[in-house]
Amino acid sequence: MSVANHSDLSTAVESRAIGVRTDHAAPTRLQNRRTTGRGILRRITNQVIFYSVLLGLWALLAKLRIWPPYLFPAPWAVASALWAGLQDHSFLIGIAVTMKRMLIGYSLSVVLGMILGLAVASNKFLEETLGALLVSLQSLPSICWVPLAILWFGLTEKAILFVLLMGCILSVTIAMEDGRKQMPKIYTMAGRNLGASGFRLFWYVMLPASLPYIVSGLKQGWAFGWRSLIQAEMIFLTIGLGQLLMMGRDLNDMSQVIAVMLMIIALGYLVNRLVFRTMERTLQSRWGLAPNA
Repeated sequence: MSVANHSDLSTAVESRAIGVRTDHAAPTRLQNRRTTGRGILRRITNQVIFYSVLLGLWALLAKLRIWPPYLFPAPWAVASALWAGLQDHSFLIGIAVTMKRMLIGYSLSVVLGMILGLAVASNKFLEETLGALLVSLQSLPSICWVPLAILWFGLTEKAILFVLLMGCILSVTIAMEDGRKQMPKIYTMAGRNLGASGFRLFWYVMLPASLPYIVSGLKQGWAFGWRSLIQAEMIFLTIGLGQLLMMGRDLNDMSQVIAVMLMIIALGYLVNRLVFRTMERTLQSRWGLAPNA
């Protein structure tokens, strides 16, 4: 058989193989889409059923009047208070001010926490001294920083940001430290062999390898910081969601209290879904990890 015939035969075999692989791949992708679609539909159905039952129980308890309406308002009373707060823009202003404080304090916490965590992980002396102190400080409730903030900064915006900063920075620092420690040393060695050093080694090698730990710390830091901020706003007489919460308490308006609580929960949920869940899925796709259900 000639060389040309061998070439034609090889080409035909490869084309046939590609066609077979394509034929098998298409049903597999279709099955995956169907499975994913059914999973999403099932999850949405379960959530709708769960929250419908929860809302129904709430309405039933309100109808039974086991507690007075001013202590246990009905769902429609809370919805009315929520609508009224949105109509007069007091809730919208509170959300805007609170989120502005959160973004400023959280951004500072992320930058300082990553620098501090990297320093602790890279220095044995800091690890044995400051590292142990950071772990101990993390167990301290954020509300404990409020008296210190008042004495240092007074009843000012700086005091609120200080409480928020202390609520966030410890989680980010410890996550950065853990990520740096858990990273295989071969990554650093490979980066140095390829000519990376200093900031380039950190930015292109150490930081990407530590990202799964860092994202977990960022998520936890946001949760701690969010709670710290609301607690601080409840004590400091300044506009914000925490202040609206306390205003409802002072006016004995439980409908407003619950409405503000629902807004706080909703904002925390949206940030988690839109920001941190997206980051986690991106990392899972990049590193080939199994996605969370």
